[in-house]
Amino acid sequence: MSTTTSELGVHGERIAAAYLTSAGLRLLDRNWRCREGELDIVARDGDALVFCEVKTRRGVGYGHPVEAVTPAKQRRLRTLAHRWLAAHDEHAPELRFDVVGVLVRSARPAVVTHLRAAFL
Repeated sequence: MSTTTSELGVHGERIAAAYLTSAGLRLLDRNWRCREGELDIVARDGDALVFCEVKTRRGVGYGHPVEAVTPAKQRRLRTLAHRWLAAHDEHAPELRFDVVGVLVRSARPAVVTHLRAAFL
């Protein structure tokens, strides 16, 4: 079990990346950073370019992990997506913002919740 918040986040992102890959998405980038922040995962799903935020928690005492993607976080992710697009030669007819919640439980498999097109 991960001991620090940052280790928990890395663990959750690995689980999310494996989940998305098994669901047929092709990962293009992970942990892409610029001065405004970080994109957890950028992927292709058919013709769609997907910007995916991953939230990992050990429990639901503070709500389900996907609830942590607030309107302010959504605005920042839109800005980051524009920065990523400006820095890369990728084009897509559809841009999509997904959220993957990973609930890590002691001695049991993680529970993954994938919200496709979670926000615009």
